[in-house]
Amino acid sequence: MLIILYVDDAGIAAPNEESIDNLVKELRDEGFDLEMEGDFTEYLGIGIEHRDDGSVCMTQKGLIEKIIATAKMQGCKPNKTPALQVALGSDAEGVPWDQNHWDYASLVGMLLYVSNNTRPDITFAVSQVARYTACPKESHARAIKCIVRYLAGTINRGVVMKHDGTFDLKVWADADFAGTFGQEPSGNAKSVKSRYGYVITFGGAPLVWKSQLISEICLSTTHAEYVGLSNSVRALIPIRSLIKDTLEQLKLTSKEKPKILCKIFEDNQAAYHLAINQQLSPRTKYFAIKYHFFWQFVYHAERNPEGWLNVEKCSTDLMNADYLTKGLGRIKFEANRFRIQGW
Repeated sequence: MLIILYVDDAGIAAPNEESIDNLVKELRDEGFDLEMEGDFTEYLGIGIEHRDDGSVCMTQKGLIEKIIATAKMQGCKPNKTPALQVALGSDAEGVPWDQNHWDYASLVGMLLYVSNNTRPDITFAVSQVARYTACPKESHARAIKCIVRYLAGTINRGVVMKHDGTFDLKVWADADFAGTFGQEPSGNAKSVKSRYGYVITFGGAPLVWKSQLISEICLSTTHAEYVGLSNSVRALIPIRSLIKDTLEQLKLTSKEKPKILCKIFEDNQAAYHLAINQQLSPRTKYFAIKYHFFWQFVYHAERNPEGWLNVEKCSTDLMNADYLTKGLGRIKFEANRFRIQGW
């Protein structure tokens, strides 16, 4: 039996309903006041639709409708992408946003909840506007409106999850070197900041995704890519441990230890070779030391046959984390979205 608990909302999975009924009865006998709501079709505002082909579609239509209403954009013309291909800057000399129209921070908060749960396609765009919550300008509000227009045209969409029959964990890590260049004053350190993004899938379904500006200034594409690669492994390690424990407890595998194949895909040649060859050079030593912690997990036939992490070279055209690091044109964006979200 598997129980997902968030404060006072619980979802229970079991081989049969009788087991769930027995658990609820035992908890009620212990004094818990529980309300049964039937099938698992909605959780924390997330709609869960079980389709005939065995897939599950997760959406947040109700919250998106609230976002559109809060922004006073009912009936707006939809966008095909949520962000422009030019990075969003601080716009220091721009006109401050009039909060009387709508509260900037409140709208960002709702967008973050949507992007973190069912909409990786807006994660990059939301990450950009969230940076300016303390002092938003009209240009930042326009960027939010761009996201809202995109959501208005895809209000019934989310993530489509379909198990591929494996327990494989796969990670796509990508970075955009100095993506803010030209969008900030040249004397400002933020003018050369890079961004990394990654998406982790389990059994073919998207599980965790992230888009974040790198705090330090990267001095090369390899540096930025390697930061993203290292941070994605940092997120992968506890997820793998949790899944191993879960599979063992639910007896979903044979008597042997669960075989969870872990692959991480990297499209930068230098970062890829640094991860698998694990040799420092004067060109990489300055940044690589604190990001090398994952070397102990990387599989190598001779050096580390017990390693569980396989690093593989990935074509840039198939880099599934691409739309988490930068604004893409419609064709590339929709191709990336289809590979991860199924539509």
